[in-house]
Amino acid sequence: MREHLDEVVIPTHFDTPVEPLRRASHYTGEPGSVTEARAFGELFLEQLRSEWCASIDGRTTGDVLLVVSELVTNAQRHSHGPYILELEGTDTDVTVAVYDSSAALPRRFPKDPGRIGMHGLEIVHALATRVTCERVPVGKRVTAVVRLGD
Repeated sequence: MREHLDEVVIPTHFDTPVEPLRRASHYTGEPGSVTEARAFGELFLEQLRSEWCASIDGRTTGDVLLVVSELVTNAQRHSHGPYILELEGTDTDVTVAVYDSSAALPRRFPKDPGRIGMHGLEIVHALATRVTCERVPVGKRVTAVVRLGD
């Protein structure tokens, strides 16, 4: 259907699906890879703000980047090879997925404020609306979905 307003044709009821914004980056695990992954995440969020008009405040930016850091750090520590960071987003959420070469699925430990370390997956679960871990042909994929806005 088209509406006419002051001799301007305005298309309405678009039937063309809009694809989420998707980006991926490959890391070797060399020193500085986690920093590079965070910078990649920042650029992704900026592009999401621009292309999807996503409302992403400072706190949400911090949450997404912390999830990126935790998942990439885990991949770097526990796999013996390179890893891939894949980001997908719309105006409602961002999905952070990390693929690595280890088939061992990560363990989520019970809350223990006295434990030193091993809080990464606990943090990811606190920030994400959904977290999944699954084996894939090359190792595993850990995925976290972070909701944008309220």
